[in-house]
Amino acid sequence: MFEEMLRALVARGIRFVVVGGVAATIHGSARYTNDLDICYATDPENLQRLVELLTEWKAYLRGVEPGLPFILDARTFSITPLLTLVTTHGDFDLLDRVPGVGGYDEALARSEEAQIGSVRFHTISLDALIDAKRAARRKKDMEHLIELEALRALRDA
Repeated sequence: MFEEMLRALVARGIRFVVVGGVAATIHGSARYTNDLDICYATDPENLQRLVELLTEWKAYLRGVEPGLPFILDARTFSITPLLTLVTTHGDFDLLDRVPGVGGYDEALARSEEAQIGSVRFHTISLDALIDAKRAARRKKDMEHLIELEALRALRDA
């Protein structure tokens, strides 16, 4: 599922950095995630490519009653800093900023190349992921910090 989603994003030339659970898994986390989280570039061309792809994937707000009006366009991205969507390809969370890291440019600067199958992309670094989890301050993020900091200690040893 994630490989297929990433392949489509890369093929469309969408500028993004993988964050969240998939990034944690890439860095060695044993926690399971069922959605793909990305931080995306907010320029009009990138937003248009995202809108086109998400329209093809029949994206709809996750956790919202089916059938309610939802217009997916560049304006939606400009007024919604975090979109949590369900699509025909899987659950997809899109952020214009990563807590503790910043927007796309900052996330890209604190990223590294990764690969799933034959798809190459950028993922947030382990150090930036730890900063993001600390800044988010959600209970599940604070619990995840124990594992992520242990992975960093192993990496640095």
